[in-house]
Amino acid sequence: MRKLFTLALALSMVLAVGGMALAQGPSGELEIFSWWAGDEGPALEALITRYVELYPDVTVNNATVTGGSGVNAKAVLKTRMLGGDPPDSFQVHAGQELIGTWVIADRMEDLTFLFEEQGWMDQFPQGLLDLISTDEGIWSVPVNIHRSNVLWYNPAKLAEWGVEVPATWTAFVNETCPALQAKGVIPLALGENWTVNHLWESVALAELGVEGWNGLWDGTTSWTSPEAVAVWDIFGQILACADPDAASLSWQQATDKIVSGEAAFNVMGDWAAGYMVTTLGLTPGEDFGYVPSPGTDGIFMMLSDSFGLPRGAANRDAAIAWLTLLGSAEGQDIFNPLKGSIPANLNGDVTNPDLYNTYLQSAAADWKTNTIVGSLVHGAVAPETFLSNFATVMEIFLATGNAQATANAAQAVALQSGIGA
Repeated sequence: MRKLFTLALALSMVLAVGGMALAQGPSGELEIFSWWAGDEGPALEALITRYVELYPDVTVNNATVTGGSGVNAKAVLKTRMLGGDPPDSFQVHAGQELIGTWVIADRMEDLTFLFEEQGWMDQFPQGLLDLISTDEGIWSVPVNIHRSNVLWYNPAKLAEWGVEVPATWTAFVNETCPALQAKGVIPLALGENWTVNHLWESVALAELGVEGWNGLWDGTTSWTSPEAVAVWDIFGQILACADPDAASLSWQQATDKIVSGEAAFNVMGDWAAGYMVTTLGLTPGEDFGYVPSPGTDGIFMMLSDSFGLPRGAANRDAAIAWLTLLGSAEGQDIFNPLKGSIPANLNGDVTNPDLYNTYLQSAAADWKTNTIVGSLVHGAVAPETFLSNFATVMEIFLATGNAQATANAAQAVALQSGIGA
């Protein structure tokens, strides 16, 4: 009897100590750096709420810098990283945006240990693991999959105008655009500068095809080839159909023009679906329609938002706990239905209609069956140095309309960035 009592006492002490260790967890302040503010904020806030439930001793500093596609946040992050004051974890597009900037500068920690501990090597698609990895390690935790090449429209308005969704950009320029302009309707909604680049990559994908598009990034497609020059020619014709007020609009305001019927079409990533569902309360397939952008049927141009662990993070333990939640199926099923994206973790409950609406389920089906290519504008296929200089390339085209001169400039920027060298 005495032995049983002693064993029970010892067991209770072990459980108490174990429970205390679990209860302790990380503490202090966790600074999360991102560009998800305003209409994109609810998805991140939902994750933070769950994190605080799991780790009540941590105070989360949700540091956001507004600006579509992270154009402003990246500038602030650069100052902090170079100044030796990194946030504990920061949002970054998976792929070369991180690897070609902060990994090659030895400013990030290898996260292979976390992927192995959490069993993620079997829970993320191999192609995505390849995107976030080098021979030296795995560098970020993907929280979602977004699609870049989506054409959005208002079905009721198209029916009212007697206009069909164009299957190609040539059909859009020669048929759809003139028909809409004759009715006083803006054929194509656009926003601030980065949304023009975003449109360009869908046009380039359509005109070059998968092999030609991928060739831009491995050097097998020359930017000065006739096919690549022709992309700029058709792009110029498309821009002639665009909203003249575009430069003053955010991407959300461009989306609003589709909803209101002021404009007919908009090419934007599927965070637009998150905005229309979460913020505007609209129903996909009824209040708004969606198809792959013209000429890209069967192709999924992807990007992934991810978070990394900078060297020298002030609260490394809290950051690792944050990354653990982000990569889990639970965390991704909290985040993605609100964000308008699908889970990167294959264990996400994407077939659950209570979580994922009809648009997201269609995107998930396409993700499994389509040919997958990476986005330029959202960091998947080219280093940040190229994307930064591509803004100058676009300015040359917008100022001159000269396709050949623009192609020459793009080729020079590619070589300077180590693409095709």
